[in-house]
Amino acid sequence: MQELWVIITKEFKHIFRDVRTLLILFGLPTVQVFLFGYALTNEVRDATIAVWDQSHDVTSAKLVNKLLASDYFKLAGLPQNYDEIKDGFRNGDYMLALVIPANFAEDFNKGQAKVQLLLDASDPNMANILASYTGGIVNNFVVQELGYRPPYQIVSELRMTYNPELKGVFLFVPGVITVILMIISTLLTSIALTREKELGSMEILLVSPLKPAIIIIGKVIPYMLLSFMNALLILTLGLLVFKMPMLGSFLLLLGELLLFILAVLSIGIFISTRTSSQQVAMMVSLFALMMPTILLSGFIFPIDSMPLPLQIISNIIPAKFFIIIIKGIMLQGVGLEALWQPTLVIVGFIVVFTLASVRSFKIRLS
Repeated sequence: MQELWVIITKEFKHIFRDVRTLLILFGLPTVQVFLFGYALTNEVRDATIAVWDQSHDVTSAKLVNKLLASDYFKLAGLPQNYDEIKDGFRNGDYMLALVIPANFAEDFNKGQAKVQLLLDASDPNMANILASYTGGIVNNFVVQELGYRPPYQIVSELRMTYNPELKGVFLFVPGVITVILMIISTLLTSIALTREKELGSMEILLVSPLKPAIIIIGKVIPYMLLSFMNALLILTLGLLVFKMPMLGSFLLLLGELLLFILAVLSIGIFISTRTSSQQVAMMVSLFALMMPTILLSGFIFPIDSMPLPLQIISNIIPAKFFIIIIKGIMLQGVGLEALWQPTLVIVGFIVVFTLASVRSFKIRLS
C-alpha cells in the first residue's frame, strides 16, 4: 500500500503541475455542458414567420395573434404575393409563411376554411417541427372559436411522460456527461502512460522493485478520482443550471458512474499498451473514439432510425449503454432491476479491456 500511495502521489503532482491537463479535465467539460445545453437544442423559439392575409377579417386576425402569442414564432414579414414569399425564403428572412385565403371568416363559420403553410425545408427536421407546432396551434384555435371539434375528425390526446415540456437539454446533458467521460478520461489515461514511455521513465519503473500492476493501478487511480469529480461537476451543473430531474436513486447513479469510468479508463490503458507515443495515443483516443461515440451512442441521433449494420456496430460503443442507464435513473426513475442488462454490458467492457491490457502489457515486457 505504501508503494501504491507513492505512485498515486507522484501522479497527482504531475497532473496539478500541468495546467493544460487541468484545463482539459475541468475547463473543457464545463464549456461543453453550457454549449450543448444552450446552443444545441431541438426546441423552437422565435422562429421567423411571414403572414399573407388576403382576408383581413376579425377571424384571420385572431388566428395570427394566436400564433404570435406563443413563444414559437416571431413576425418577420407581411408579403402580398407568392413572389415576395419566395424572395423572403431565398434571403433567409423567415422560415415559415402562412397564407390565409380571401373570405376566410365566412368559410371558417361553414367549417370549410383552409390555410396554407409554406416552409423552408433546407433544414427538414426544423421544417417538420415548425409544421407540427403550427398545426397544433391552428387546431386549438378552431376548438376555441367554434366551441367544439369539427365532425369527421380524429382527435388524439397527447401526454408527454418524463419530459412534459419537451426540453432538449434533458436529452443533451446526460449525453454530454457520457461523451465527456468517454473521450476525456480515455485521452488523459492513454497519454499519461505513453508519456512515461516517451520520457524513458517507464523502463525505470519496470526495473524497480514495484510490480507492474502497482504501477498501472497507481497511475490510473488519480484519473479515476478526477474523472469522478468531473462527472459530479457536470451533474451538478445539469441539476442546478438546467433543472434536470433526479427521479431515481442518486447512489445508484454514482455507482453506475464509477463503473462507466472504470470502463473508459480500461480502454485508455489498452490504447496506451498498444501505442508508443502521446501523439498516436491522442489520435486514437480522439478520432477513433469521438465520432463513433457521438454518432452511434444515441446522444444526438436515435439508434432505432439507423440502418441495421450501424445498429449492430453501436453495440460495441460503451457510451450507448451508459446513456440508457443515466436517462433511466434521472428521467424515468427506474432502478437496477430495469437497468441490469446495460450495467452488465459495461462490466463486460471492463473485464475485456482489462484482460486485453494485461495481455498486451506482458507481451511488451517480454
